[in-house]
Amino acid sequence: MPNNVNPLVVIAAYDGLCTFEFGCAFEVFGLSRPEIGPDWYRCATAAVDAGPIRGAGGLTLVPDGGLELLGEADSIVIPGWRGPGARAPEAFLEALRQAHRNGRRIVSICGGAFVLAQAGLLSGKRATTHWHHVAKLAAEYPDITVEPRALYVDEGDVMTSAGSAAGLDLCIHVVRKDFGAKAANSVARRLVVAAHREGGQAQFIERSIPPVSGANLSALLDTIRGRLSETWSIERMASEARVSVRSIQRHVRDATGMAPGEWLQGERVAQARELLEETTLSVASIARHTGFGSATNFRNQFRAIVGLPPAAYRSRFHGGAV
Repeated sequence: MPNNVNPLVVIAAYDGLCTFEFGCAFEVFGLSRPEIGPDWYRCATAAVDAGPIRGAGGLTLVPDGGLELLGEADSIVIPGWRGPGARAPEAFLEALRQAHRNGRRIVSICGGAFVLAQAGLLSGKRATTHWHHVAKLAAEYPDITVEPRALYVDEGDVMTSAGSAAGLDLCIHVVRKDFGAKAANSVARRLVVAAHREGGQAQFIERSIPPVSGANLSALLDTIRGRLSETWSIERMASEARVSVRSIQRHVRDATGMAPGEWLQGERVAQARELLEETTLSVASIARHTGFGSATNFRNQFRAIVGLPPAAYRSRFHGGAV
């Protein structure tokens, strides 16, 4: 859970607002969630431009305030932008820089990554944006490591998402970090979306991706999820799918955006989170259930990925508000 009770999320609103991206952020952070508890987010909108804020489709937005709200925020969301070649106002860029210096978390959806790049907040970091613009982002900002396949990239203080609907994935990821997997799952169910969507944006790029020959990759991944306590080497995955090791590596990466081992580790951690939140199983039992083997290995791997040791994660997210 965030350090502040009722952390404030400020969504930037600009003339020419991308209403879908704005709606994704507001649906997640701006609606009350009594089923989660009293510590849920507060949400406000901050005007980037003077005058009426006109959104796509002819909508007009009345923001809660101006750029001064960015200084009060715990998290700031930039829901898209006017276009990858459009320069953001310098006052907006400086407000973002100042907020970042003060420890605010900044989240961009789709083309909002270009605003973060203009502000210098992605320098030396990994980032993503809509697949149609990843080449432009990489070419114009060579100091950014652009991840063209990712649905979103979490660099801790700065997060970026791929195009449009991937912003919803990122916003739910923020909920998961702040309030735990159970809360994120609850929000996802209310929105009728997957709490953790498989596959990077590679699956949406305008090129054909060859199917796995002779096997149903989705069925294989489901089988692995249901048997995480077992050892799943790359050789075993390939054997189960009746393809070569090289083929399974390629097809898992095409389907999930991750190498097989990385995907498997993420699934183990996801199940471990749920068991820590919803059961009283010991750390050793969870380590066995999720395939980490020893409690020591589980603690080390979980902490490296989640940022908290299992006991601290359970203390924060088991019961209570979520």
